[in-house]
Amino acid sequence: MGNRLQLAMSTAAETYERIRDPLADRGIDVDYVQPTGRALPVTGGARAVKGGANTPDADAFDVGFVYPSRLMEGAVVATRLSVPWVNDRRAVVTSRNKAGVLAALDDAGLPVPKTTLLSNPVDEETVLEAAATLSFPVVVKPNSATRGVGVTKATDVDSLLGITDYLNLVHDYRATGDKSYLLQEYLPEARDYRVMVVDGTCVGGVRRELPADARDAGRWKHNVHRGATARGTELGERTRTLAERVASVLDIDYLGVDILESGDRLVISETNARPTVDDAAKYDAGFYDRLAGLVRQTAANG
Repeated sequence: MGNRLQLAMSTAAETYERIRDPLADRGIDVDYVQPTGRALPVTGGARAVKGGANTPDADAFDVGFVYPSRLMEGAVVATRLSVPWVNDRRAVVTSRNKAGVLAALDDAGLPVPKTTLLSNPVDEETVLEAAATLSFPVVVKPNSATRGVGVTKATDVDSLLGITDYLNLVHDYRATGDKSYLLQEYLPEARDYRVMVVDGTCVGGVRRELPADARDAGRWKHNVHRGATARGTELGERTRTLAERVASVLDIDYLGVDILESGDRLVISETNARPTVDDAAKYDAGFYDRLAGLVRQTAANG
């Protein structure tokens, strides 16, 4: 097995609990380094980012997983840890920019929903010109949010302009960071998959689906954090290959790829460089062997 590695993990959510024991069985000890919800000393050296009573000193770590989601705090944590990351800052920033991802994938010839990025301030005429390239209903979504936050559907011109009115008010606040949003084609009754790619290879995925009563009530967003269930599923070869190509184009080693299937179309809706790890039974055999291999490779290359 070789020498044991110390892995710094920047999230204490579900993924931490799920990967800790399987990686420990493979010679990788996982400990939490808390990047948020605390006073984070900027001076004082590596020991200043110690996450808690059960966390070793920061200078004991060999590798990180993955770069903190809040980039300001992440800069301090990453400097103090001074370790290579499975998914570094570049990977997280790349994936977070939905429009940038879709543009890169489209440029590489991969299928994505028809999409326009609107950068405020824009007037109503510009919004309507963008909407005219699509058919109602259209999806309106923030360019950099996660978990389905802020994603909505406009059914006509009036509802679209009502939504963009609110966005204009929010973006008028000077401290607002990302002042862009997407108009995107709506794919009716699309099946929603989260496909996991580790070190260039698809390792399985889940189908995310709302309960029947929620669908009957008109709900359509399949985010797990909005009540959908993620079920293990057999992925077709076309889906697996597409996810692997996405990870290759974006050059991200550990990636969740969201793929929508509508009729005979497969399209990449977005990606996540900080994907939640689900129950291992939902992935291919050898999932944790490949994940442990990526951690060791990252540490060795760092």
